[in-house]
Amino acid sequence: MSAWLETSTTRGAAMVSGAIRAPFWLDRPERPTARPGLDGDTDADLLIVGGGFTGLWAAVQAAEENPDRRILLVEGARIADGASGRNGGFCSASLTHGLANGVARYRDELPTLLRLGVETLDAIETTLGRLGIDADAERVGELDIANFDWQVDDVREHVTEALLHDQPATFYDRDEARAKVDSPMVAAAAHDPNVMMVDPAKLAWGLATAAERLGVRIVENTEILSLRRRKDSIRARTAAGTVTADRVIVATAATRPLLRRNRWAMVPVWDYVLMTEPLTADQRAAIGWSGREGLADSGSRFHYFRLTADDRILFGGWDAVYHYGSDHDPRHAYDDAEFALLADHLLQMFPQLDGIGISHVWGGAIDTCSRFSAFWDRSMGGRVVSVLGFTGLGVGAAHFGARTALDLIDGRDTERTRSAMVRSRPIPFPPEPLRWLGITITRKEFARSDRRKGRRGLWLRAMDAVGLGFDS
Repeated sequence: MSAWLETSTTRGAAMVSGAIRAPFWLDRPERPTARPGLDGDTDADLLIVGGGFTGLWAAVQAAEENPDRRILLVEGARIADGASGRNGGFCSASLTHGLANGVARYRDELPTLLRLGVETLDAIETTLGRLGIDADAERVGELDIANFDWQVDDVREHVTEALLHDQPATFYDRDEARAKVDSPMVAAAAHDPNVMMVDPAKLAWGLATAAERLGVRIVENTEILSLRRRKDSIRARTAAGTVTADRVIVATAATRPLLRRNRWAMVPVWDYVLMTEPLTADQRAAIGWSGREGLADSGSRFHYFRLTADDRILFGGWDAVYHYGSDHDPRHAYDDAEFALLADHLLQMFPQLDGIGISHVWGGAIDTCSRFSAFWDRSMGGRVVSVLGFTGLGVGAAHFGARTALDLIDGRDTERTRSAMVRSRPIPFPPEPLRWLGITITRKEFARSDRRKGRRGLWLRAMDAVGLGFDS
């Protein structure tokens, strides 16, 4: 095939028509019962706002290093309801949203960030074992696939760049790559071993249980409405009471930032996913993929896909949809046209799976910033630290984000807090309507670039030059 379909077909629409409209990871009987919400006023030494990966890792790390610290974690909905329960489960060592972005933005300190990234992944793996968290973790790496001949040189150059930075990577030509993944859409591939596949909801639920075991109090269905400084404390207002805290970490991902100053730096971008029924033994044999690596392809618009513990295929990505005014309406999580197109693309990737059932479809918002990687914000005299902007590669980086936020909130001078990445902020997005117009043009230029075999037009080159990014 010479190109991905640009619009869905009736076959794709039929495939997803009967699917459950909910995240597969959360639609399971093992999902824990919601914890009670806040009822009345309370206080804490450390308040953590947000029950996703960043907040949960911050709670666990803070409790382990200081068992006497009174820690309260407040989640506005339920644990893992947001990005942490809607992603693909790719836990990467990259802190910079990939090597190319790291080279472009953090070249001077890249060796340090690469080392810290691998140390972070190792720490996640070790901690899961130490705390007894079963997240179906498989450190099988990721295959980045060239779908077309014109992408092969880019994949090969990526491997060369990785080796120059002492990062393990292996290039596979067409025959070698198809021996690993049997698909007509595979022209070559590169393997990055420093990626672990996890069940993201089981990871979040396990971290929450571990945090409570360590003495952390967790409340759910409690939205923090505002933060105000009062002399030597921070007061967080909710509909049910006030939390008075000495320090606060805000880890709310793509929800509307609590602090106005951060609303210019992040936009919510909607990403879509489908999950198949479990593959039969014959279907598994037909597509190869015996290494169970995470897979991603190489265009400006790209897919990510992986096998679950029970041999379903999660298949997502491609489009990145922004709604005017940074609209967070949860109705945007379901878009039948996006699901149908993903189903068509799944069969372009694996025509052997014609007839496969789709069990679940869903979407989620990504906290996207212009530099593609997390940033940290200190406010209210250093008593409040926010971390956001992971841009879709936060499963692993959230651990680093949390560790760094704890260093900042406690005033520690560490290798992390001294880094330029942590001390700098991304270029803000412009106000509306320029924000919507710029993102819409960028999306169209991504599609145009793919049709032109990767050649970037004037608009994308200009965006590259000024350091503004928008990821599909």
